[in-house]
Amino acid sequence: MALSGPQQYPTALLDTTMDQLRTLIVVRETGTALGAARRLGREQSSVQKQLDTMNRTFAALCGEELVLKQGRGRDALFTGTGEAVVELARHTLGVWSDGVHDARRRLGHTLSVGTTRYTLGFLLDAVERVGEEFERDGVDLKVTHIRTGDLFARLRSKEVDLVCGSVVVTAADEAELLAPYEVMEWRRSGLSLLTNLPPERLPGTSFAARDLPRLPLVVSAGGLIARFLSASYGADYRQKLNVAAEIEAANYGFELLRSGVVSGAMLVTRGIGEAAAGGKLPEAGGLRTLELVGEAGPRAEVLVGVFTRRGERTSYGPGHPLGLLWDALSQESERWWFRA
Repeated sequence: MALSGPQQYPTALLDTTMDQLRTLIVVRETGTALGAARRLGREQSSVQKQLDTMNRTFAALCGEELVLKQGRGRDALFTGTGEAVVELARHTLGVWSDGVHDARRRLGHTLSVGTTRYTLGFLLDAVERVGEEFERDGVDLKVTHIRTGDLFARLRSKEVDLVCGSVVVTAADEAELLAPYEVMEWRRSGLSLLTNLPPERLPGTSFAARDLPRLPLVVSAGGLIARFLSASYGADYRQKLNVAAEIEAANYGFELLRSGVVSGAMLVTRGIGEAAAGGKLPEAGGLRTLELVGEAGPRAEVLVGVFTRRGERTSYGPGHPLGLLWDALSQESERWWFRA
């Protein structure tokens, strides 16, 4: 009868270390032992020694080396076995890394929090409420800037445990979109326009969504604004609207309008529009705010709030950092002046 369990594992395989697997991955990513050495902060000879060791190990185990030298200045050639082992290495290290992070997360030793540019102030105020407890308990709090379009992806991958930010929801997709998450809702709103056009060209304090095609627009290439436009005007909204400039970051759009290089209006969340109108957003100084009213298609709303993976917070014991921060955010939401 065949043996099962640890006694089946070849000794040579057990001698392969996680550090060797990491080196193999980095060589695959950089192309050469020299490139891997630079990324890892090691000598090239050290990296090459690890490759030689793994080549001998897997030649004995599988009948084929992992990496073949191609000559000076050329990328290393990974064999079929090498490519397969790289994928196994990525999976192995990923599983171990996730397991370690899950253990630290469960024990409350680490808490990773994401925030968009315009919700950072809210988060920092909430952190002040729990700072002493976190310091006393040795909690390692990591705060990461997250683009709105990456919010759910970063939660799904467990890169962060909690996010403060905004998402676009419609009646058709809201239930499915939010099902995997626990949500602390701060507000729902539409969009606003920030414009450098004079009142005689763009009068009033509001603008009808159905009239957007006649305005030169500055729009984000991705993220929340792009999703809002896709929901309202369809995936081909660029053909339906007069897009004067596409941007990656809001500050770049503010600069375009303030400089006069582009004459038109920039689509922003209503919270940003309100902050600009109230003088709380210096980078948008000098631009007028108009509320976007009405609908041009299926109703889409910007939901601003706090998001975490559903069921995770309640699965931890009392006093866990995730629960403490969640409660602090809930208290802080009652007095925060800027929700965007």
